Amino acid sequence: MRNILLPVGAIVAALLLFGVFVWFAGVDPVEVWVLLFKGAFGDWYSWQNTLQRAAPLMLTALCVAIPARAGLTIIGAEGSVVLGGLACAWMAQTIALPGNMMGTLVLCIAGALLGGLWIALAGWLRQYRGINETISSLLLAYVAIGLFKHAVEGPLRDPASLNKPSTYALAEGLRIGGIGGSDVHWGLALGVLACIAAGVWLRATASGFAVRVVGGNPRAAQLVGLPASRLILGACALGGACAGLAGAVEVAAVHTSANASLIAGYGYAGILVAFIARHQPFAVIPVAILFGGFGAAGSLLQRRLGLPDASVQVLQGIAFVLILASEALRGLDWARLSQRLRRPTGATPGQIAMGDKLA
Repeated sequence: MRNILLPVGAIVAALLLFGVFVWFAGVDPVEVWVLLFKGAFGDWYSWQNTLQRAAPLMLTALCVAIPARAGLTIIGAEGSVVLGGLACAWMAQTIALPGNMMGTLVLCIAGALLGGLWIALAGWLRQYRGINETISSLLLAYVAIGLFKHAVEGPLRDPASLNKPSTYALAEGLRIGGIGGSDVHWGLALGVLACIAAGVWLRATASGFAVRVVGGNPRAAQLVGLPASRLILGACALGGACAGLAGAVEVAAVHTSANASLIAGYGYAGILVAFIARHQPFAVIPVAILFGGFGAAGSLLQRRLGLPDASVQVLQGIAFVLILASEALRGLDWARLSQRLRRPTGATPGQIAMGDKLA
């Protein structure tokens, strides 16, 4: 129950603090909260916008959650996203693919492979060179963005894209369409399936259990002979593949080409989603939908109240800080703390120590 109450409490507290923030800007907090709900879930148009944004968040959150179960803190999913999108655009531009579902599948696989290799590199640097994976994955993300910009503005650029450099647009048959004619593309289904598959793998398979053992107690994993390095590299590769798939889906379903719009911060937002979900793939689905809704409501806050579209990023930042703070509360011994609070104020240090021993 505590695993549910603490994240929910952190999100509620973040909304309250965000209300104080906009109040200082001269805006009614209640109106902001109402518009956040309407912009995210108020009607079918809002739901479509929310679900469209939730699809890449699910996949980038898995890039953080899966390695985390192996004991690694990966925060460079943005690099896999842009490289996955770049691989999708490059394949469509240089290789003759069938203009049907099979061709689209090849593009998605290409994006997933490159994204997986990129995050696996961070895992390799940690295991075999002792480089902190948090720092290396973040720096690799900036390297990936630099490579992406060079390719899009250089060798892969469409000469017709003047003001906004981009690659050639994907052929119509290679694009991912909407579900049932809606604006919600099939990338949402891929994100949900990836979360379910990752959850089942971690909970119900021997290899998933081995990954959790490595992440929970590396020394115990070594004592029982588990191949820790191989499992860690595999977890990083799977997580990166999910983020690379997110980039490929964004190109094939939303942008139709690789351009600067792909650098939208989904990789960084996925960190927040993963932490709120406690790195549980099943919990990633509702959390991603919630934060997809916050992102969808940003434009409504701008139109109605004159707040910057990026104001929802302030809300996400507050939520992230409170989620990290709630981790400290999770480790408290609440029974012992309540005993201390019930003691008479005149108790001596020796009496307090004796009470702790008896507890």
